Amino acid sequence: MAEPQATAGPPLSAPAWRPGDARADAASMLRVDQAGEYGATRIYAGQLAVLGDHHPAAALVSRMAAQERRHLAHFDAMLAERGVRPTVLQPFWRVAGHALGAATALMSPQAAMACTAAVEDEIDAHYSEQLEALGDSDPPLSAAIAEFQADEREHRDAAIEAGAEDSFGYPLLYSAIRAGCRVAIELSKRI
Repeated sequence: MAEPQATAGPPLSAPAWRPGDARADAASMLRVDQAGEYGATRIYAGQLAVLGDHHPAAALVSRMAAQERRHLAHFDAMLAERGVRPTVLQPFWRVAGHALGAATALMSPQAAMACTAAVEDEIDAHYSEQLEALGDSDPPLSAAIAEFQADEREHRDAAIEAGAEDSFGYPLLYSAIRAGCRVAIELSKRI
């Protein structure tokens, strides 16, 4: 009996890519980045709604909010020019972001800063992962991410300097907010 002959090339069910190949999904990255910047604008809006214009922390929060609005406008434009739809969860992020910002500001100005430190640490890590995955495959997206990552790091550092780590229950609050950010990131990538 003749033995079956080996065929050249991969079997039909094998993927066209191999493990380890770079496969950056720029559309998913853009969708989640736009959602994250939108969420950040809502967090700061919630904080400012509680803190008001005259609280000492309001000037810092307002400055960070303005940068987040600039980031959001840039990602909104990139979504439109590339034909990428935003996450369908945006109405949820609108409410959740504002509620998170308001709740932490109601706890204390230090808790509001703890919220900022946690969110910005998670975004910093997320942007680093994206930059590594993108490599040199999408220079315009990489440039935006790198620029905005620098701003997010400044926000984190400013929040820590403004007393984030002095908030009551900082380790728990910080960890819970970072975990929530990770869930939001994963959901916004897909939905």
